[in-house]
Amino acid sequence: MQPADWPAVQRIFQEGIDTGHATFEEKAPDWESFNTSRLPAHRLVAETAERGVLGWAAVSAVSSRPVYAGVVEHSVYVAAEARGLGLGKALLGALIDSTERGGVWTIQSSVFPENHSSLRIHEAAGFRIIGHRSRIARMTHGPAAGQWRDTLLLERRSPLDA
Repeated sequence: MQPADWPAVQRIFQEGIDTGHATFEEKAPDWESFNTSRLPAHRLVAETAERGVLGWAAVSAVSSRPVYAGVVEHSVYVAAEARGLGLGKALLGALIDSTERGGVWTIQSSVFPENHSSLRIHEAAGFRIIGHRSRIARMTHGPAAGQWRDTLLLERRSPLDA
């Protein structure tokens, strides 16, 4: 992912937010906020020459403490017009490869239980559900505004010795 990709990445991020099943975020961040909160070595885009950027993946450190240096939280988003084409699976696979090469031993995420396609993709990539957080936060936007939402905690431990 390059800074020039940001307009498309931001649009895709907002599309995901607008579904109500991707994140508690209300609005896609600006480039500066995104850039400072995601690890540069593990930012990916899926693109074609004809259609440009169609999806993205990135990770954030879960802690600044050195003992957690190999633990990240990830996000994968696919443009509405490209969903169902296997891009989410491809991005997640490439992200796993990137993080394992970089010494990451655990990738984690929170997923809404209603996001069935995300859960299927993660399960196929070796993620497992390690927890269910009931009524963890209340939606502040969209058709579900005001509703309490659950999330499932997912993690994938690398089989490599990190």
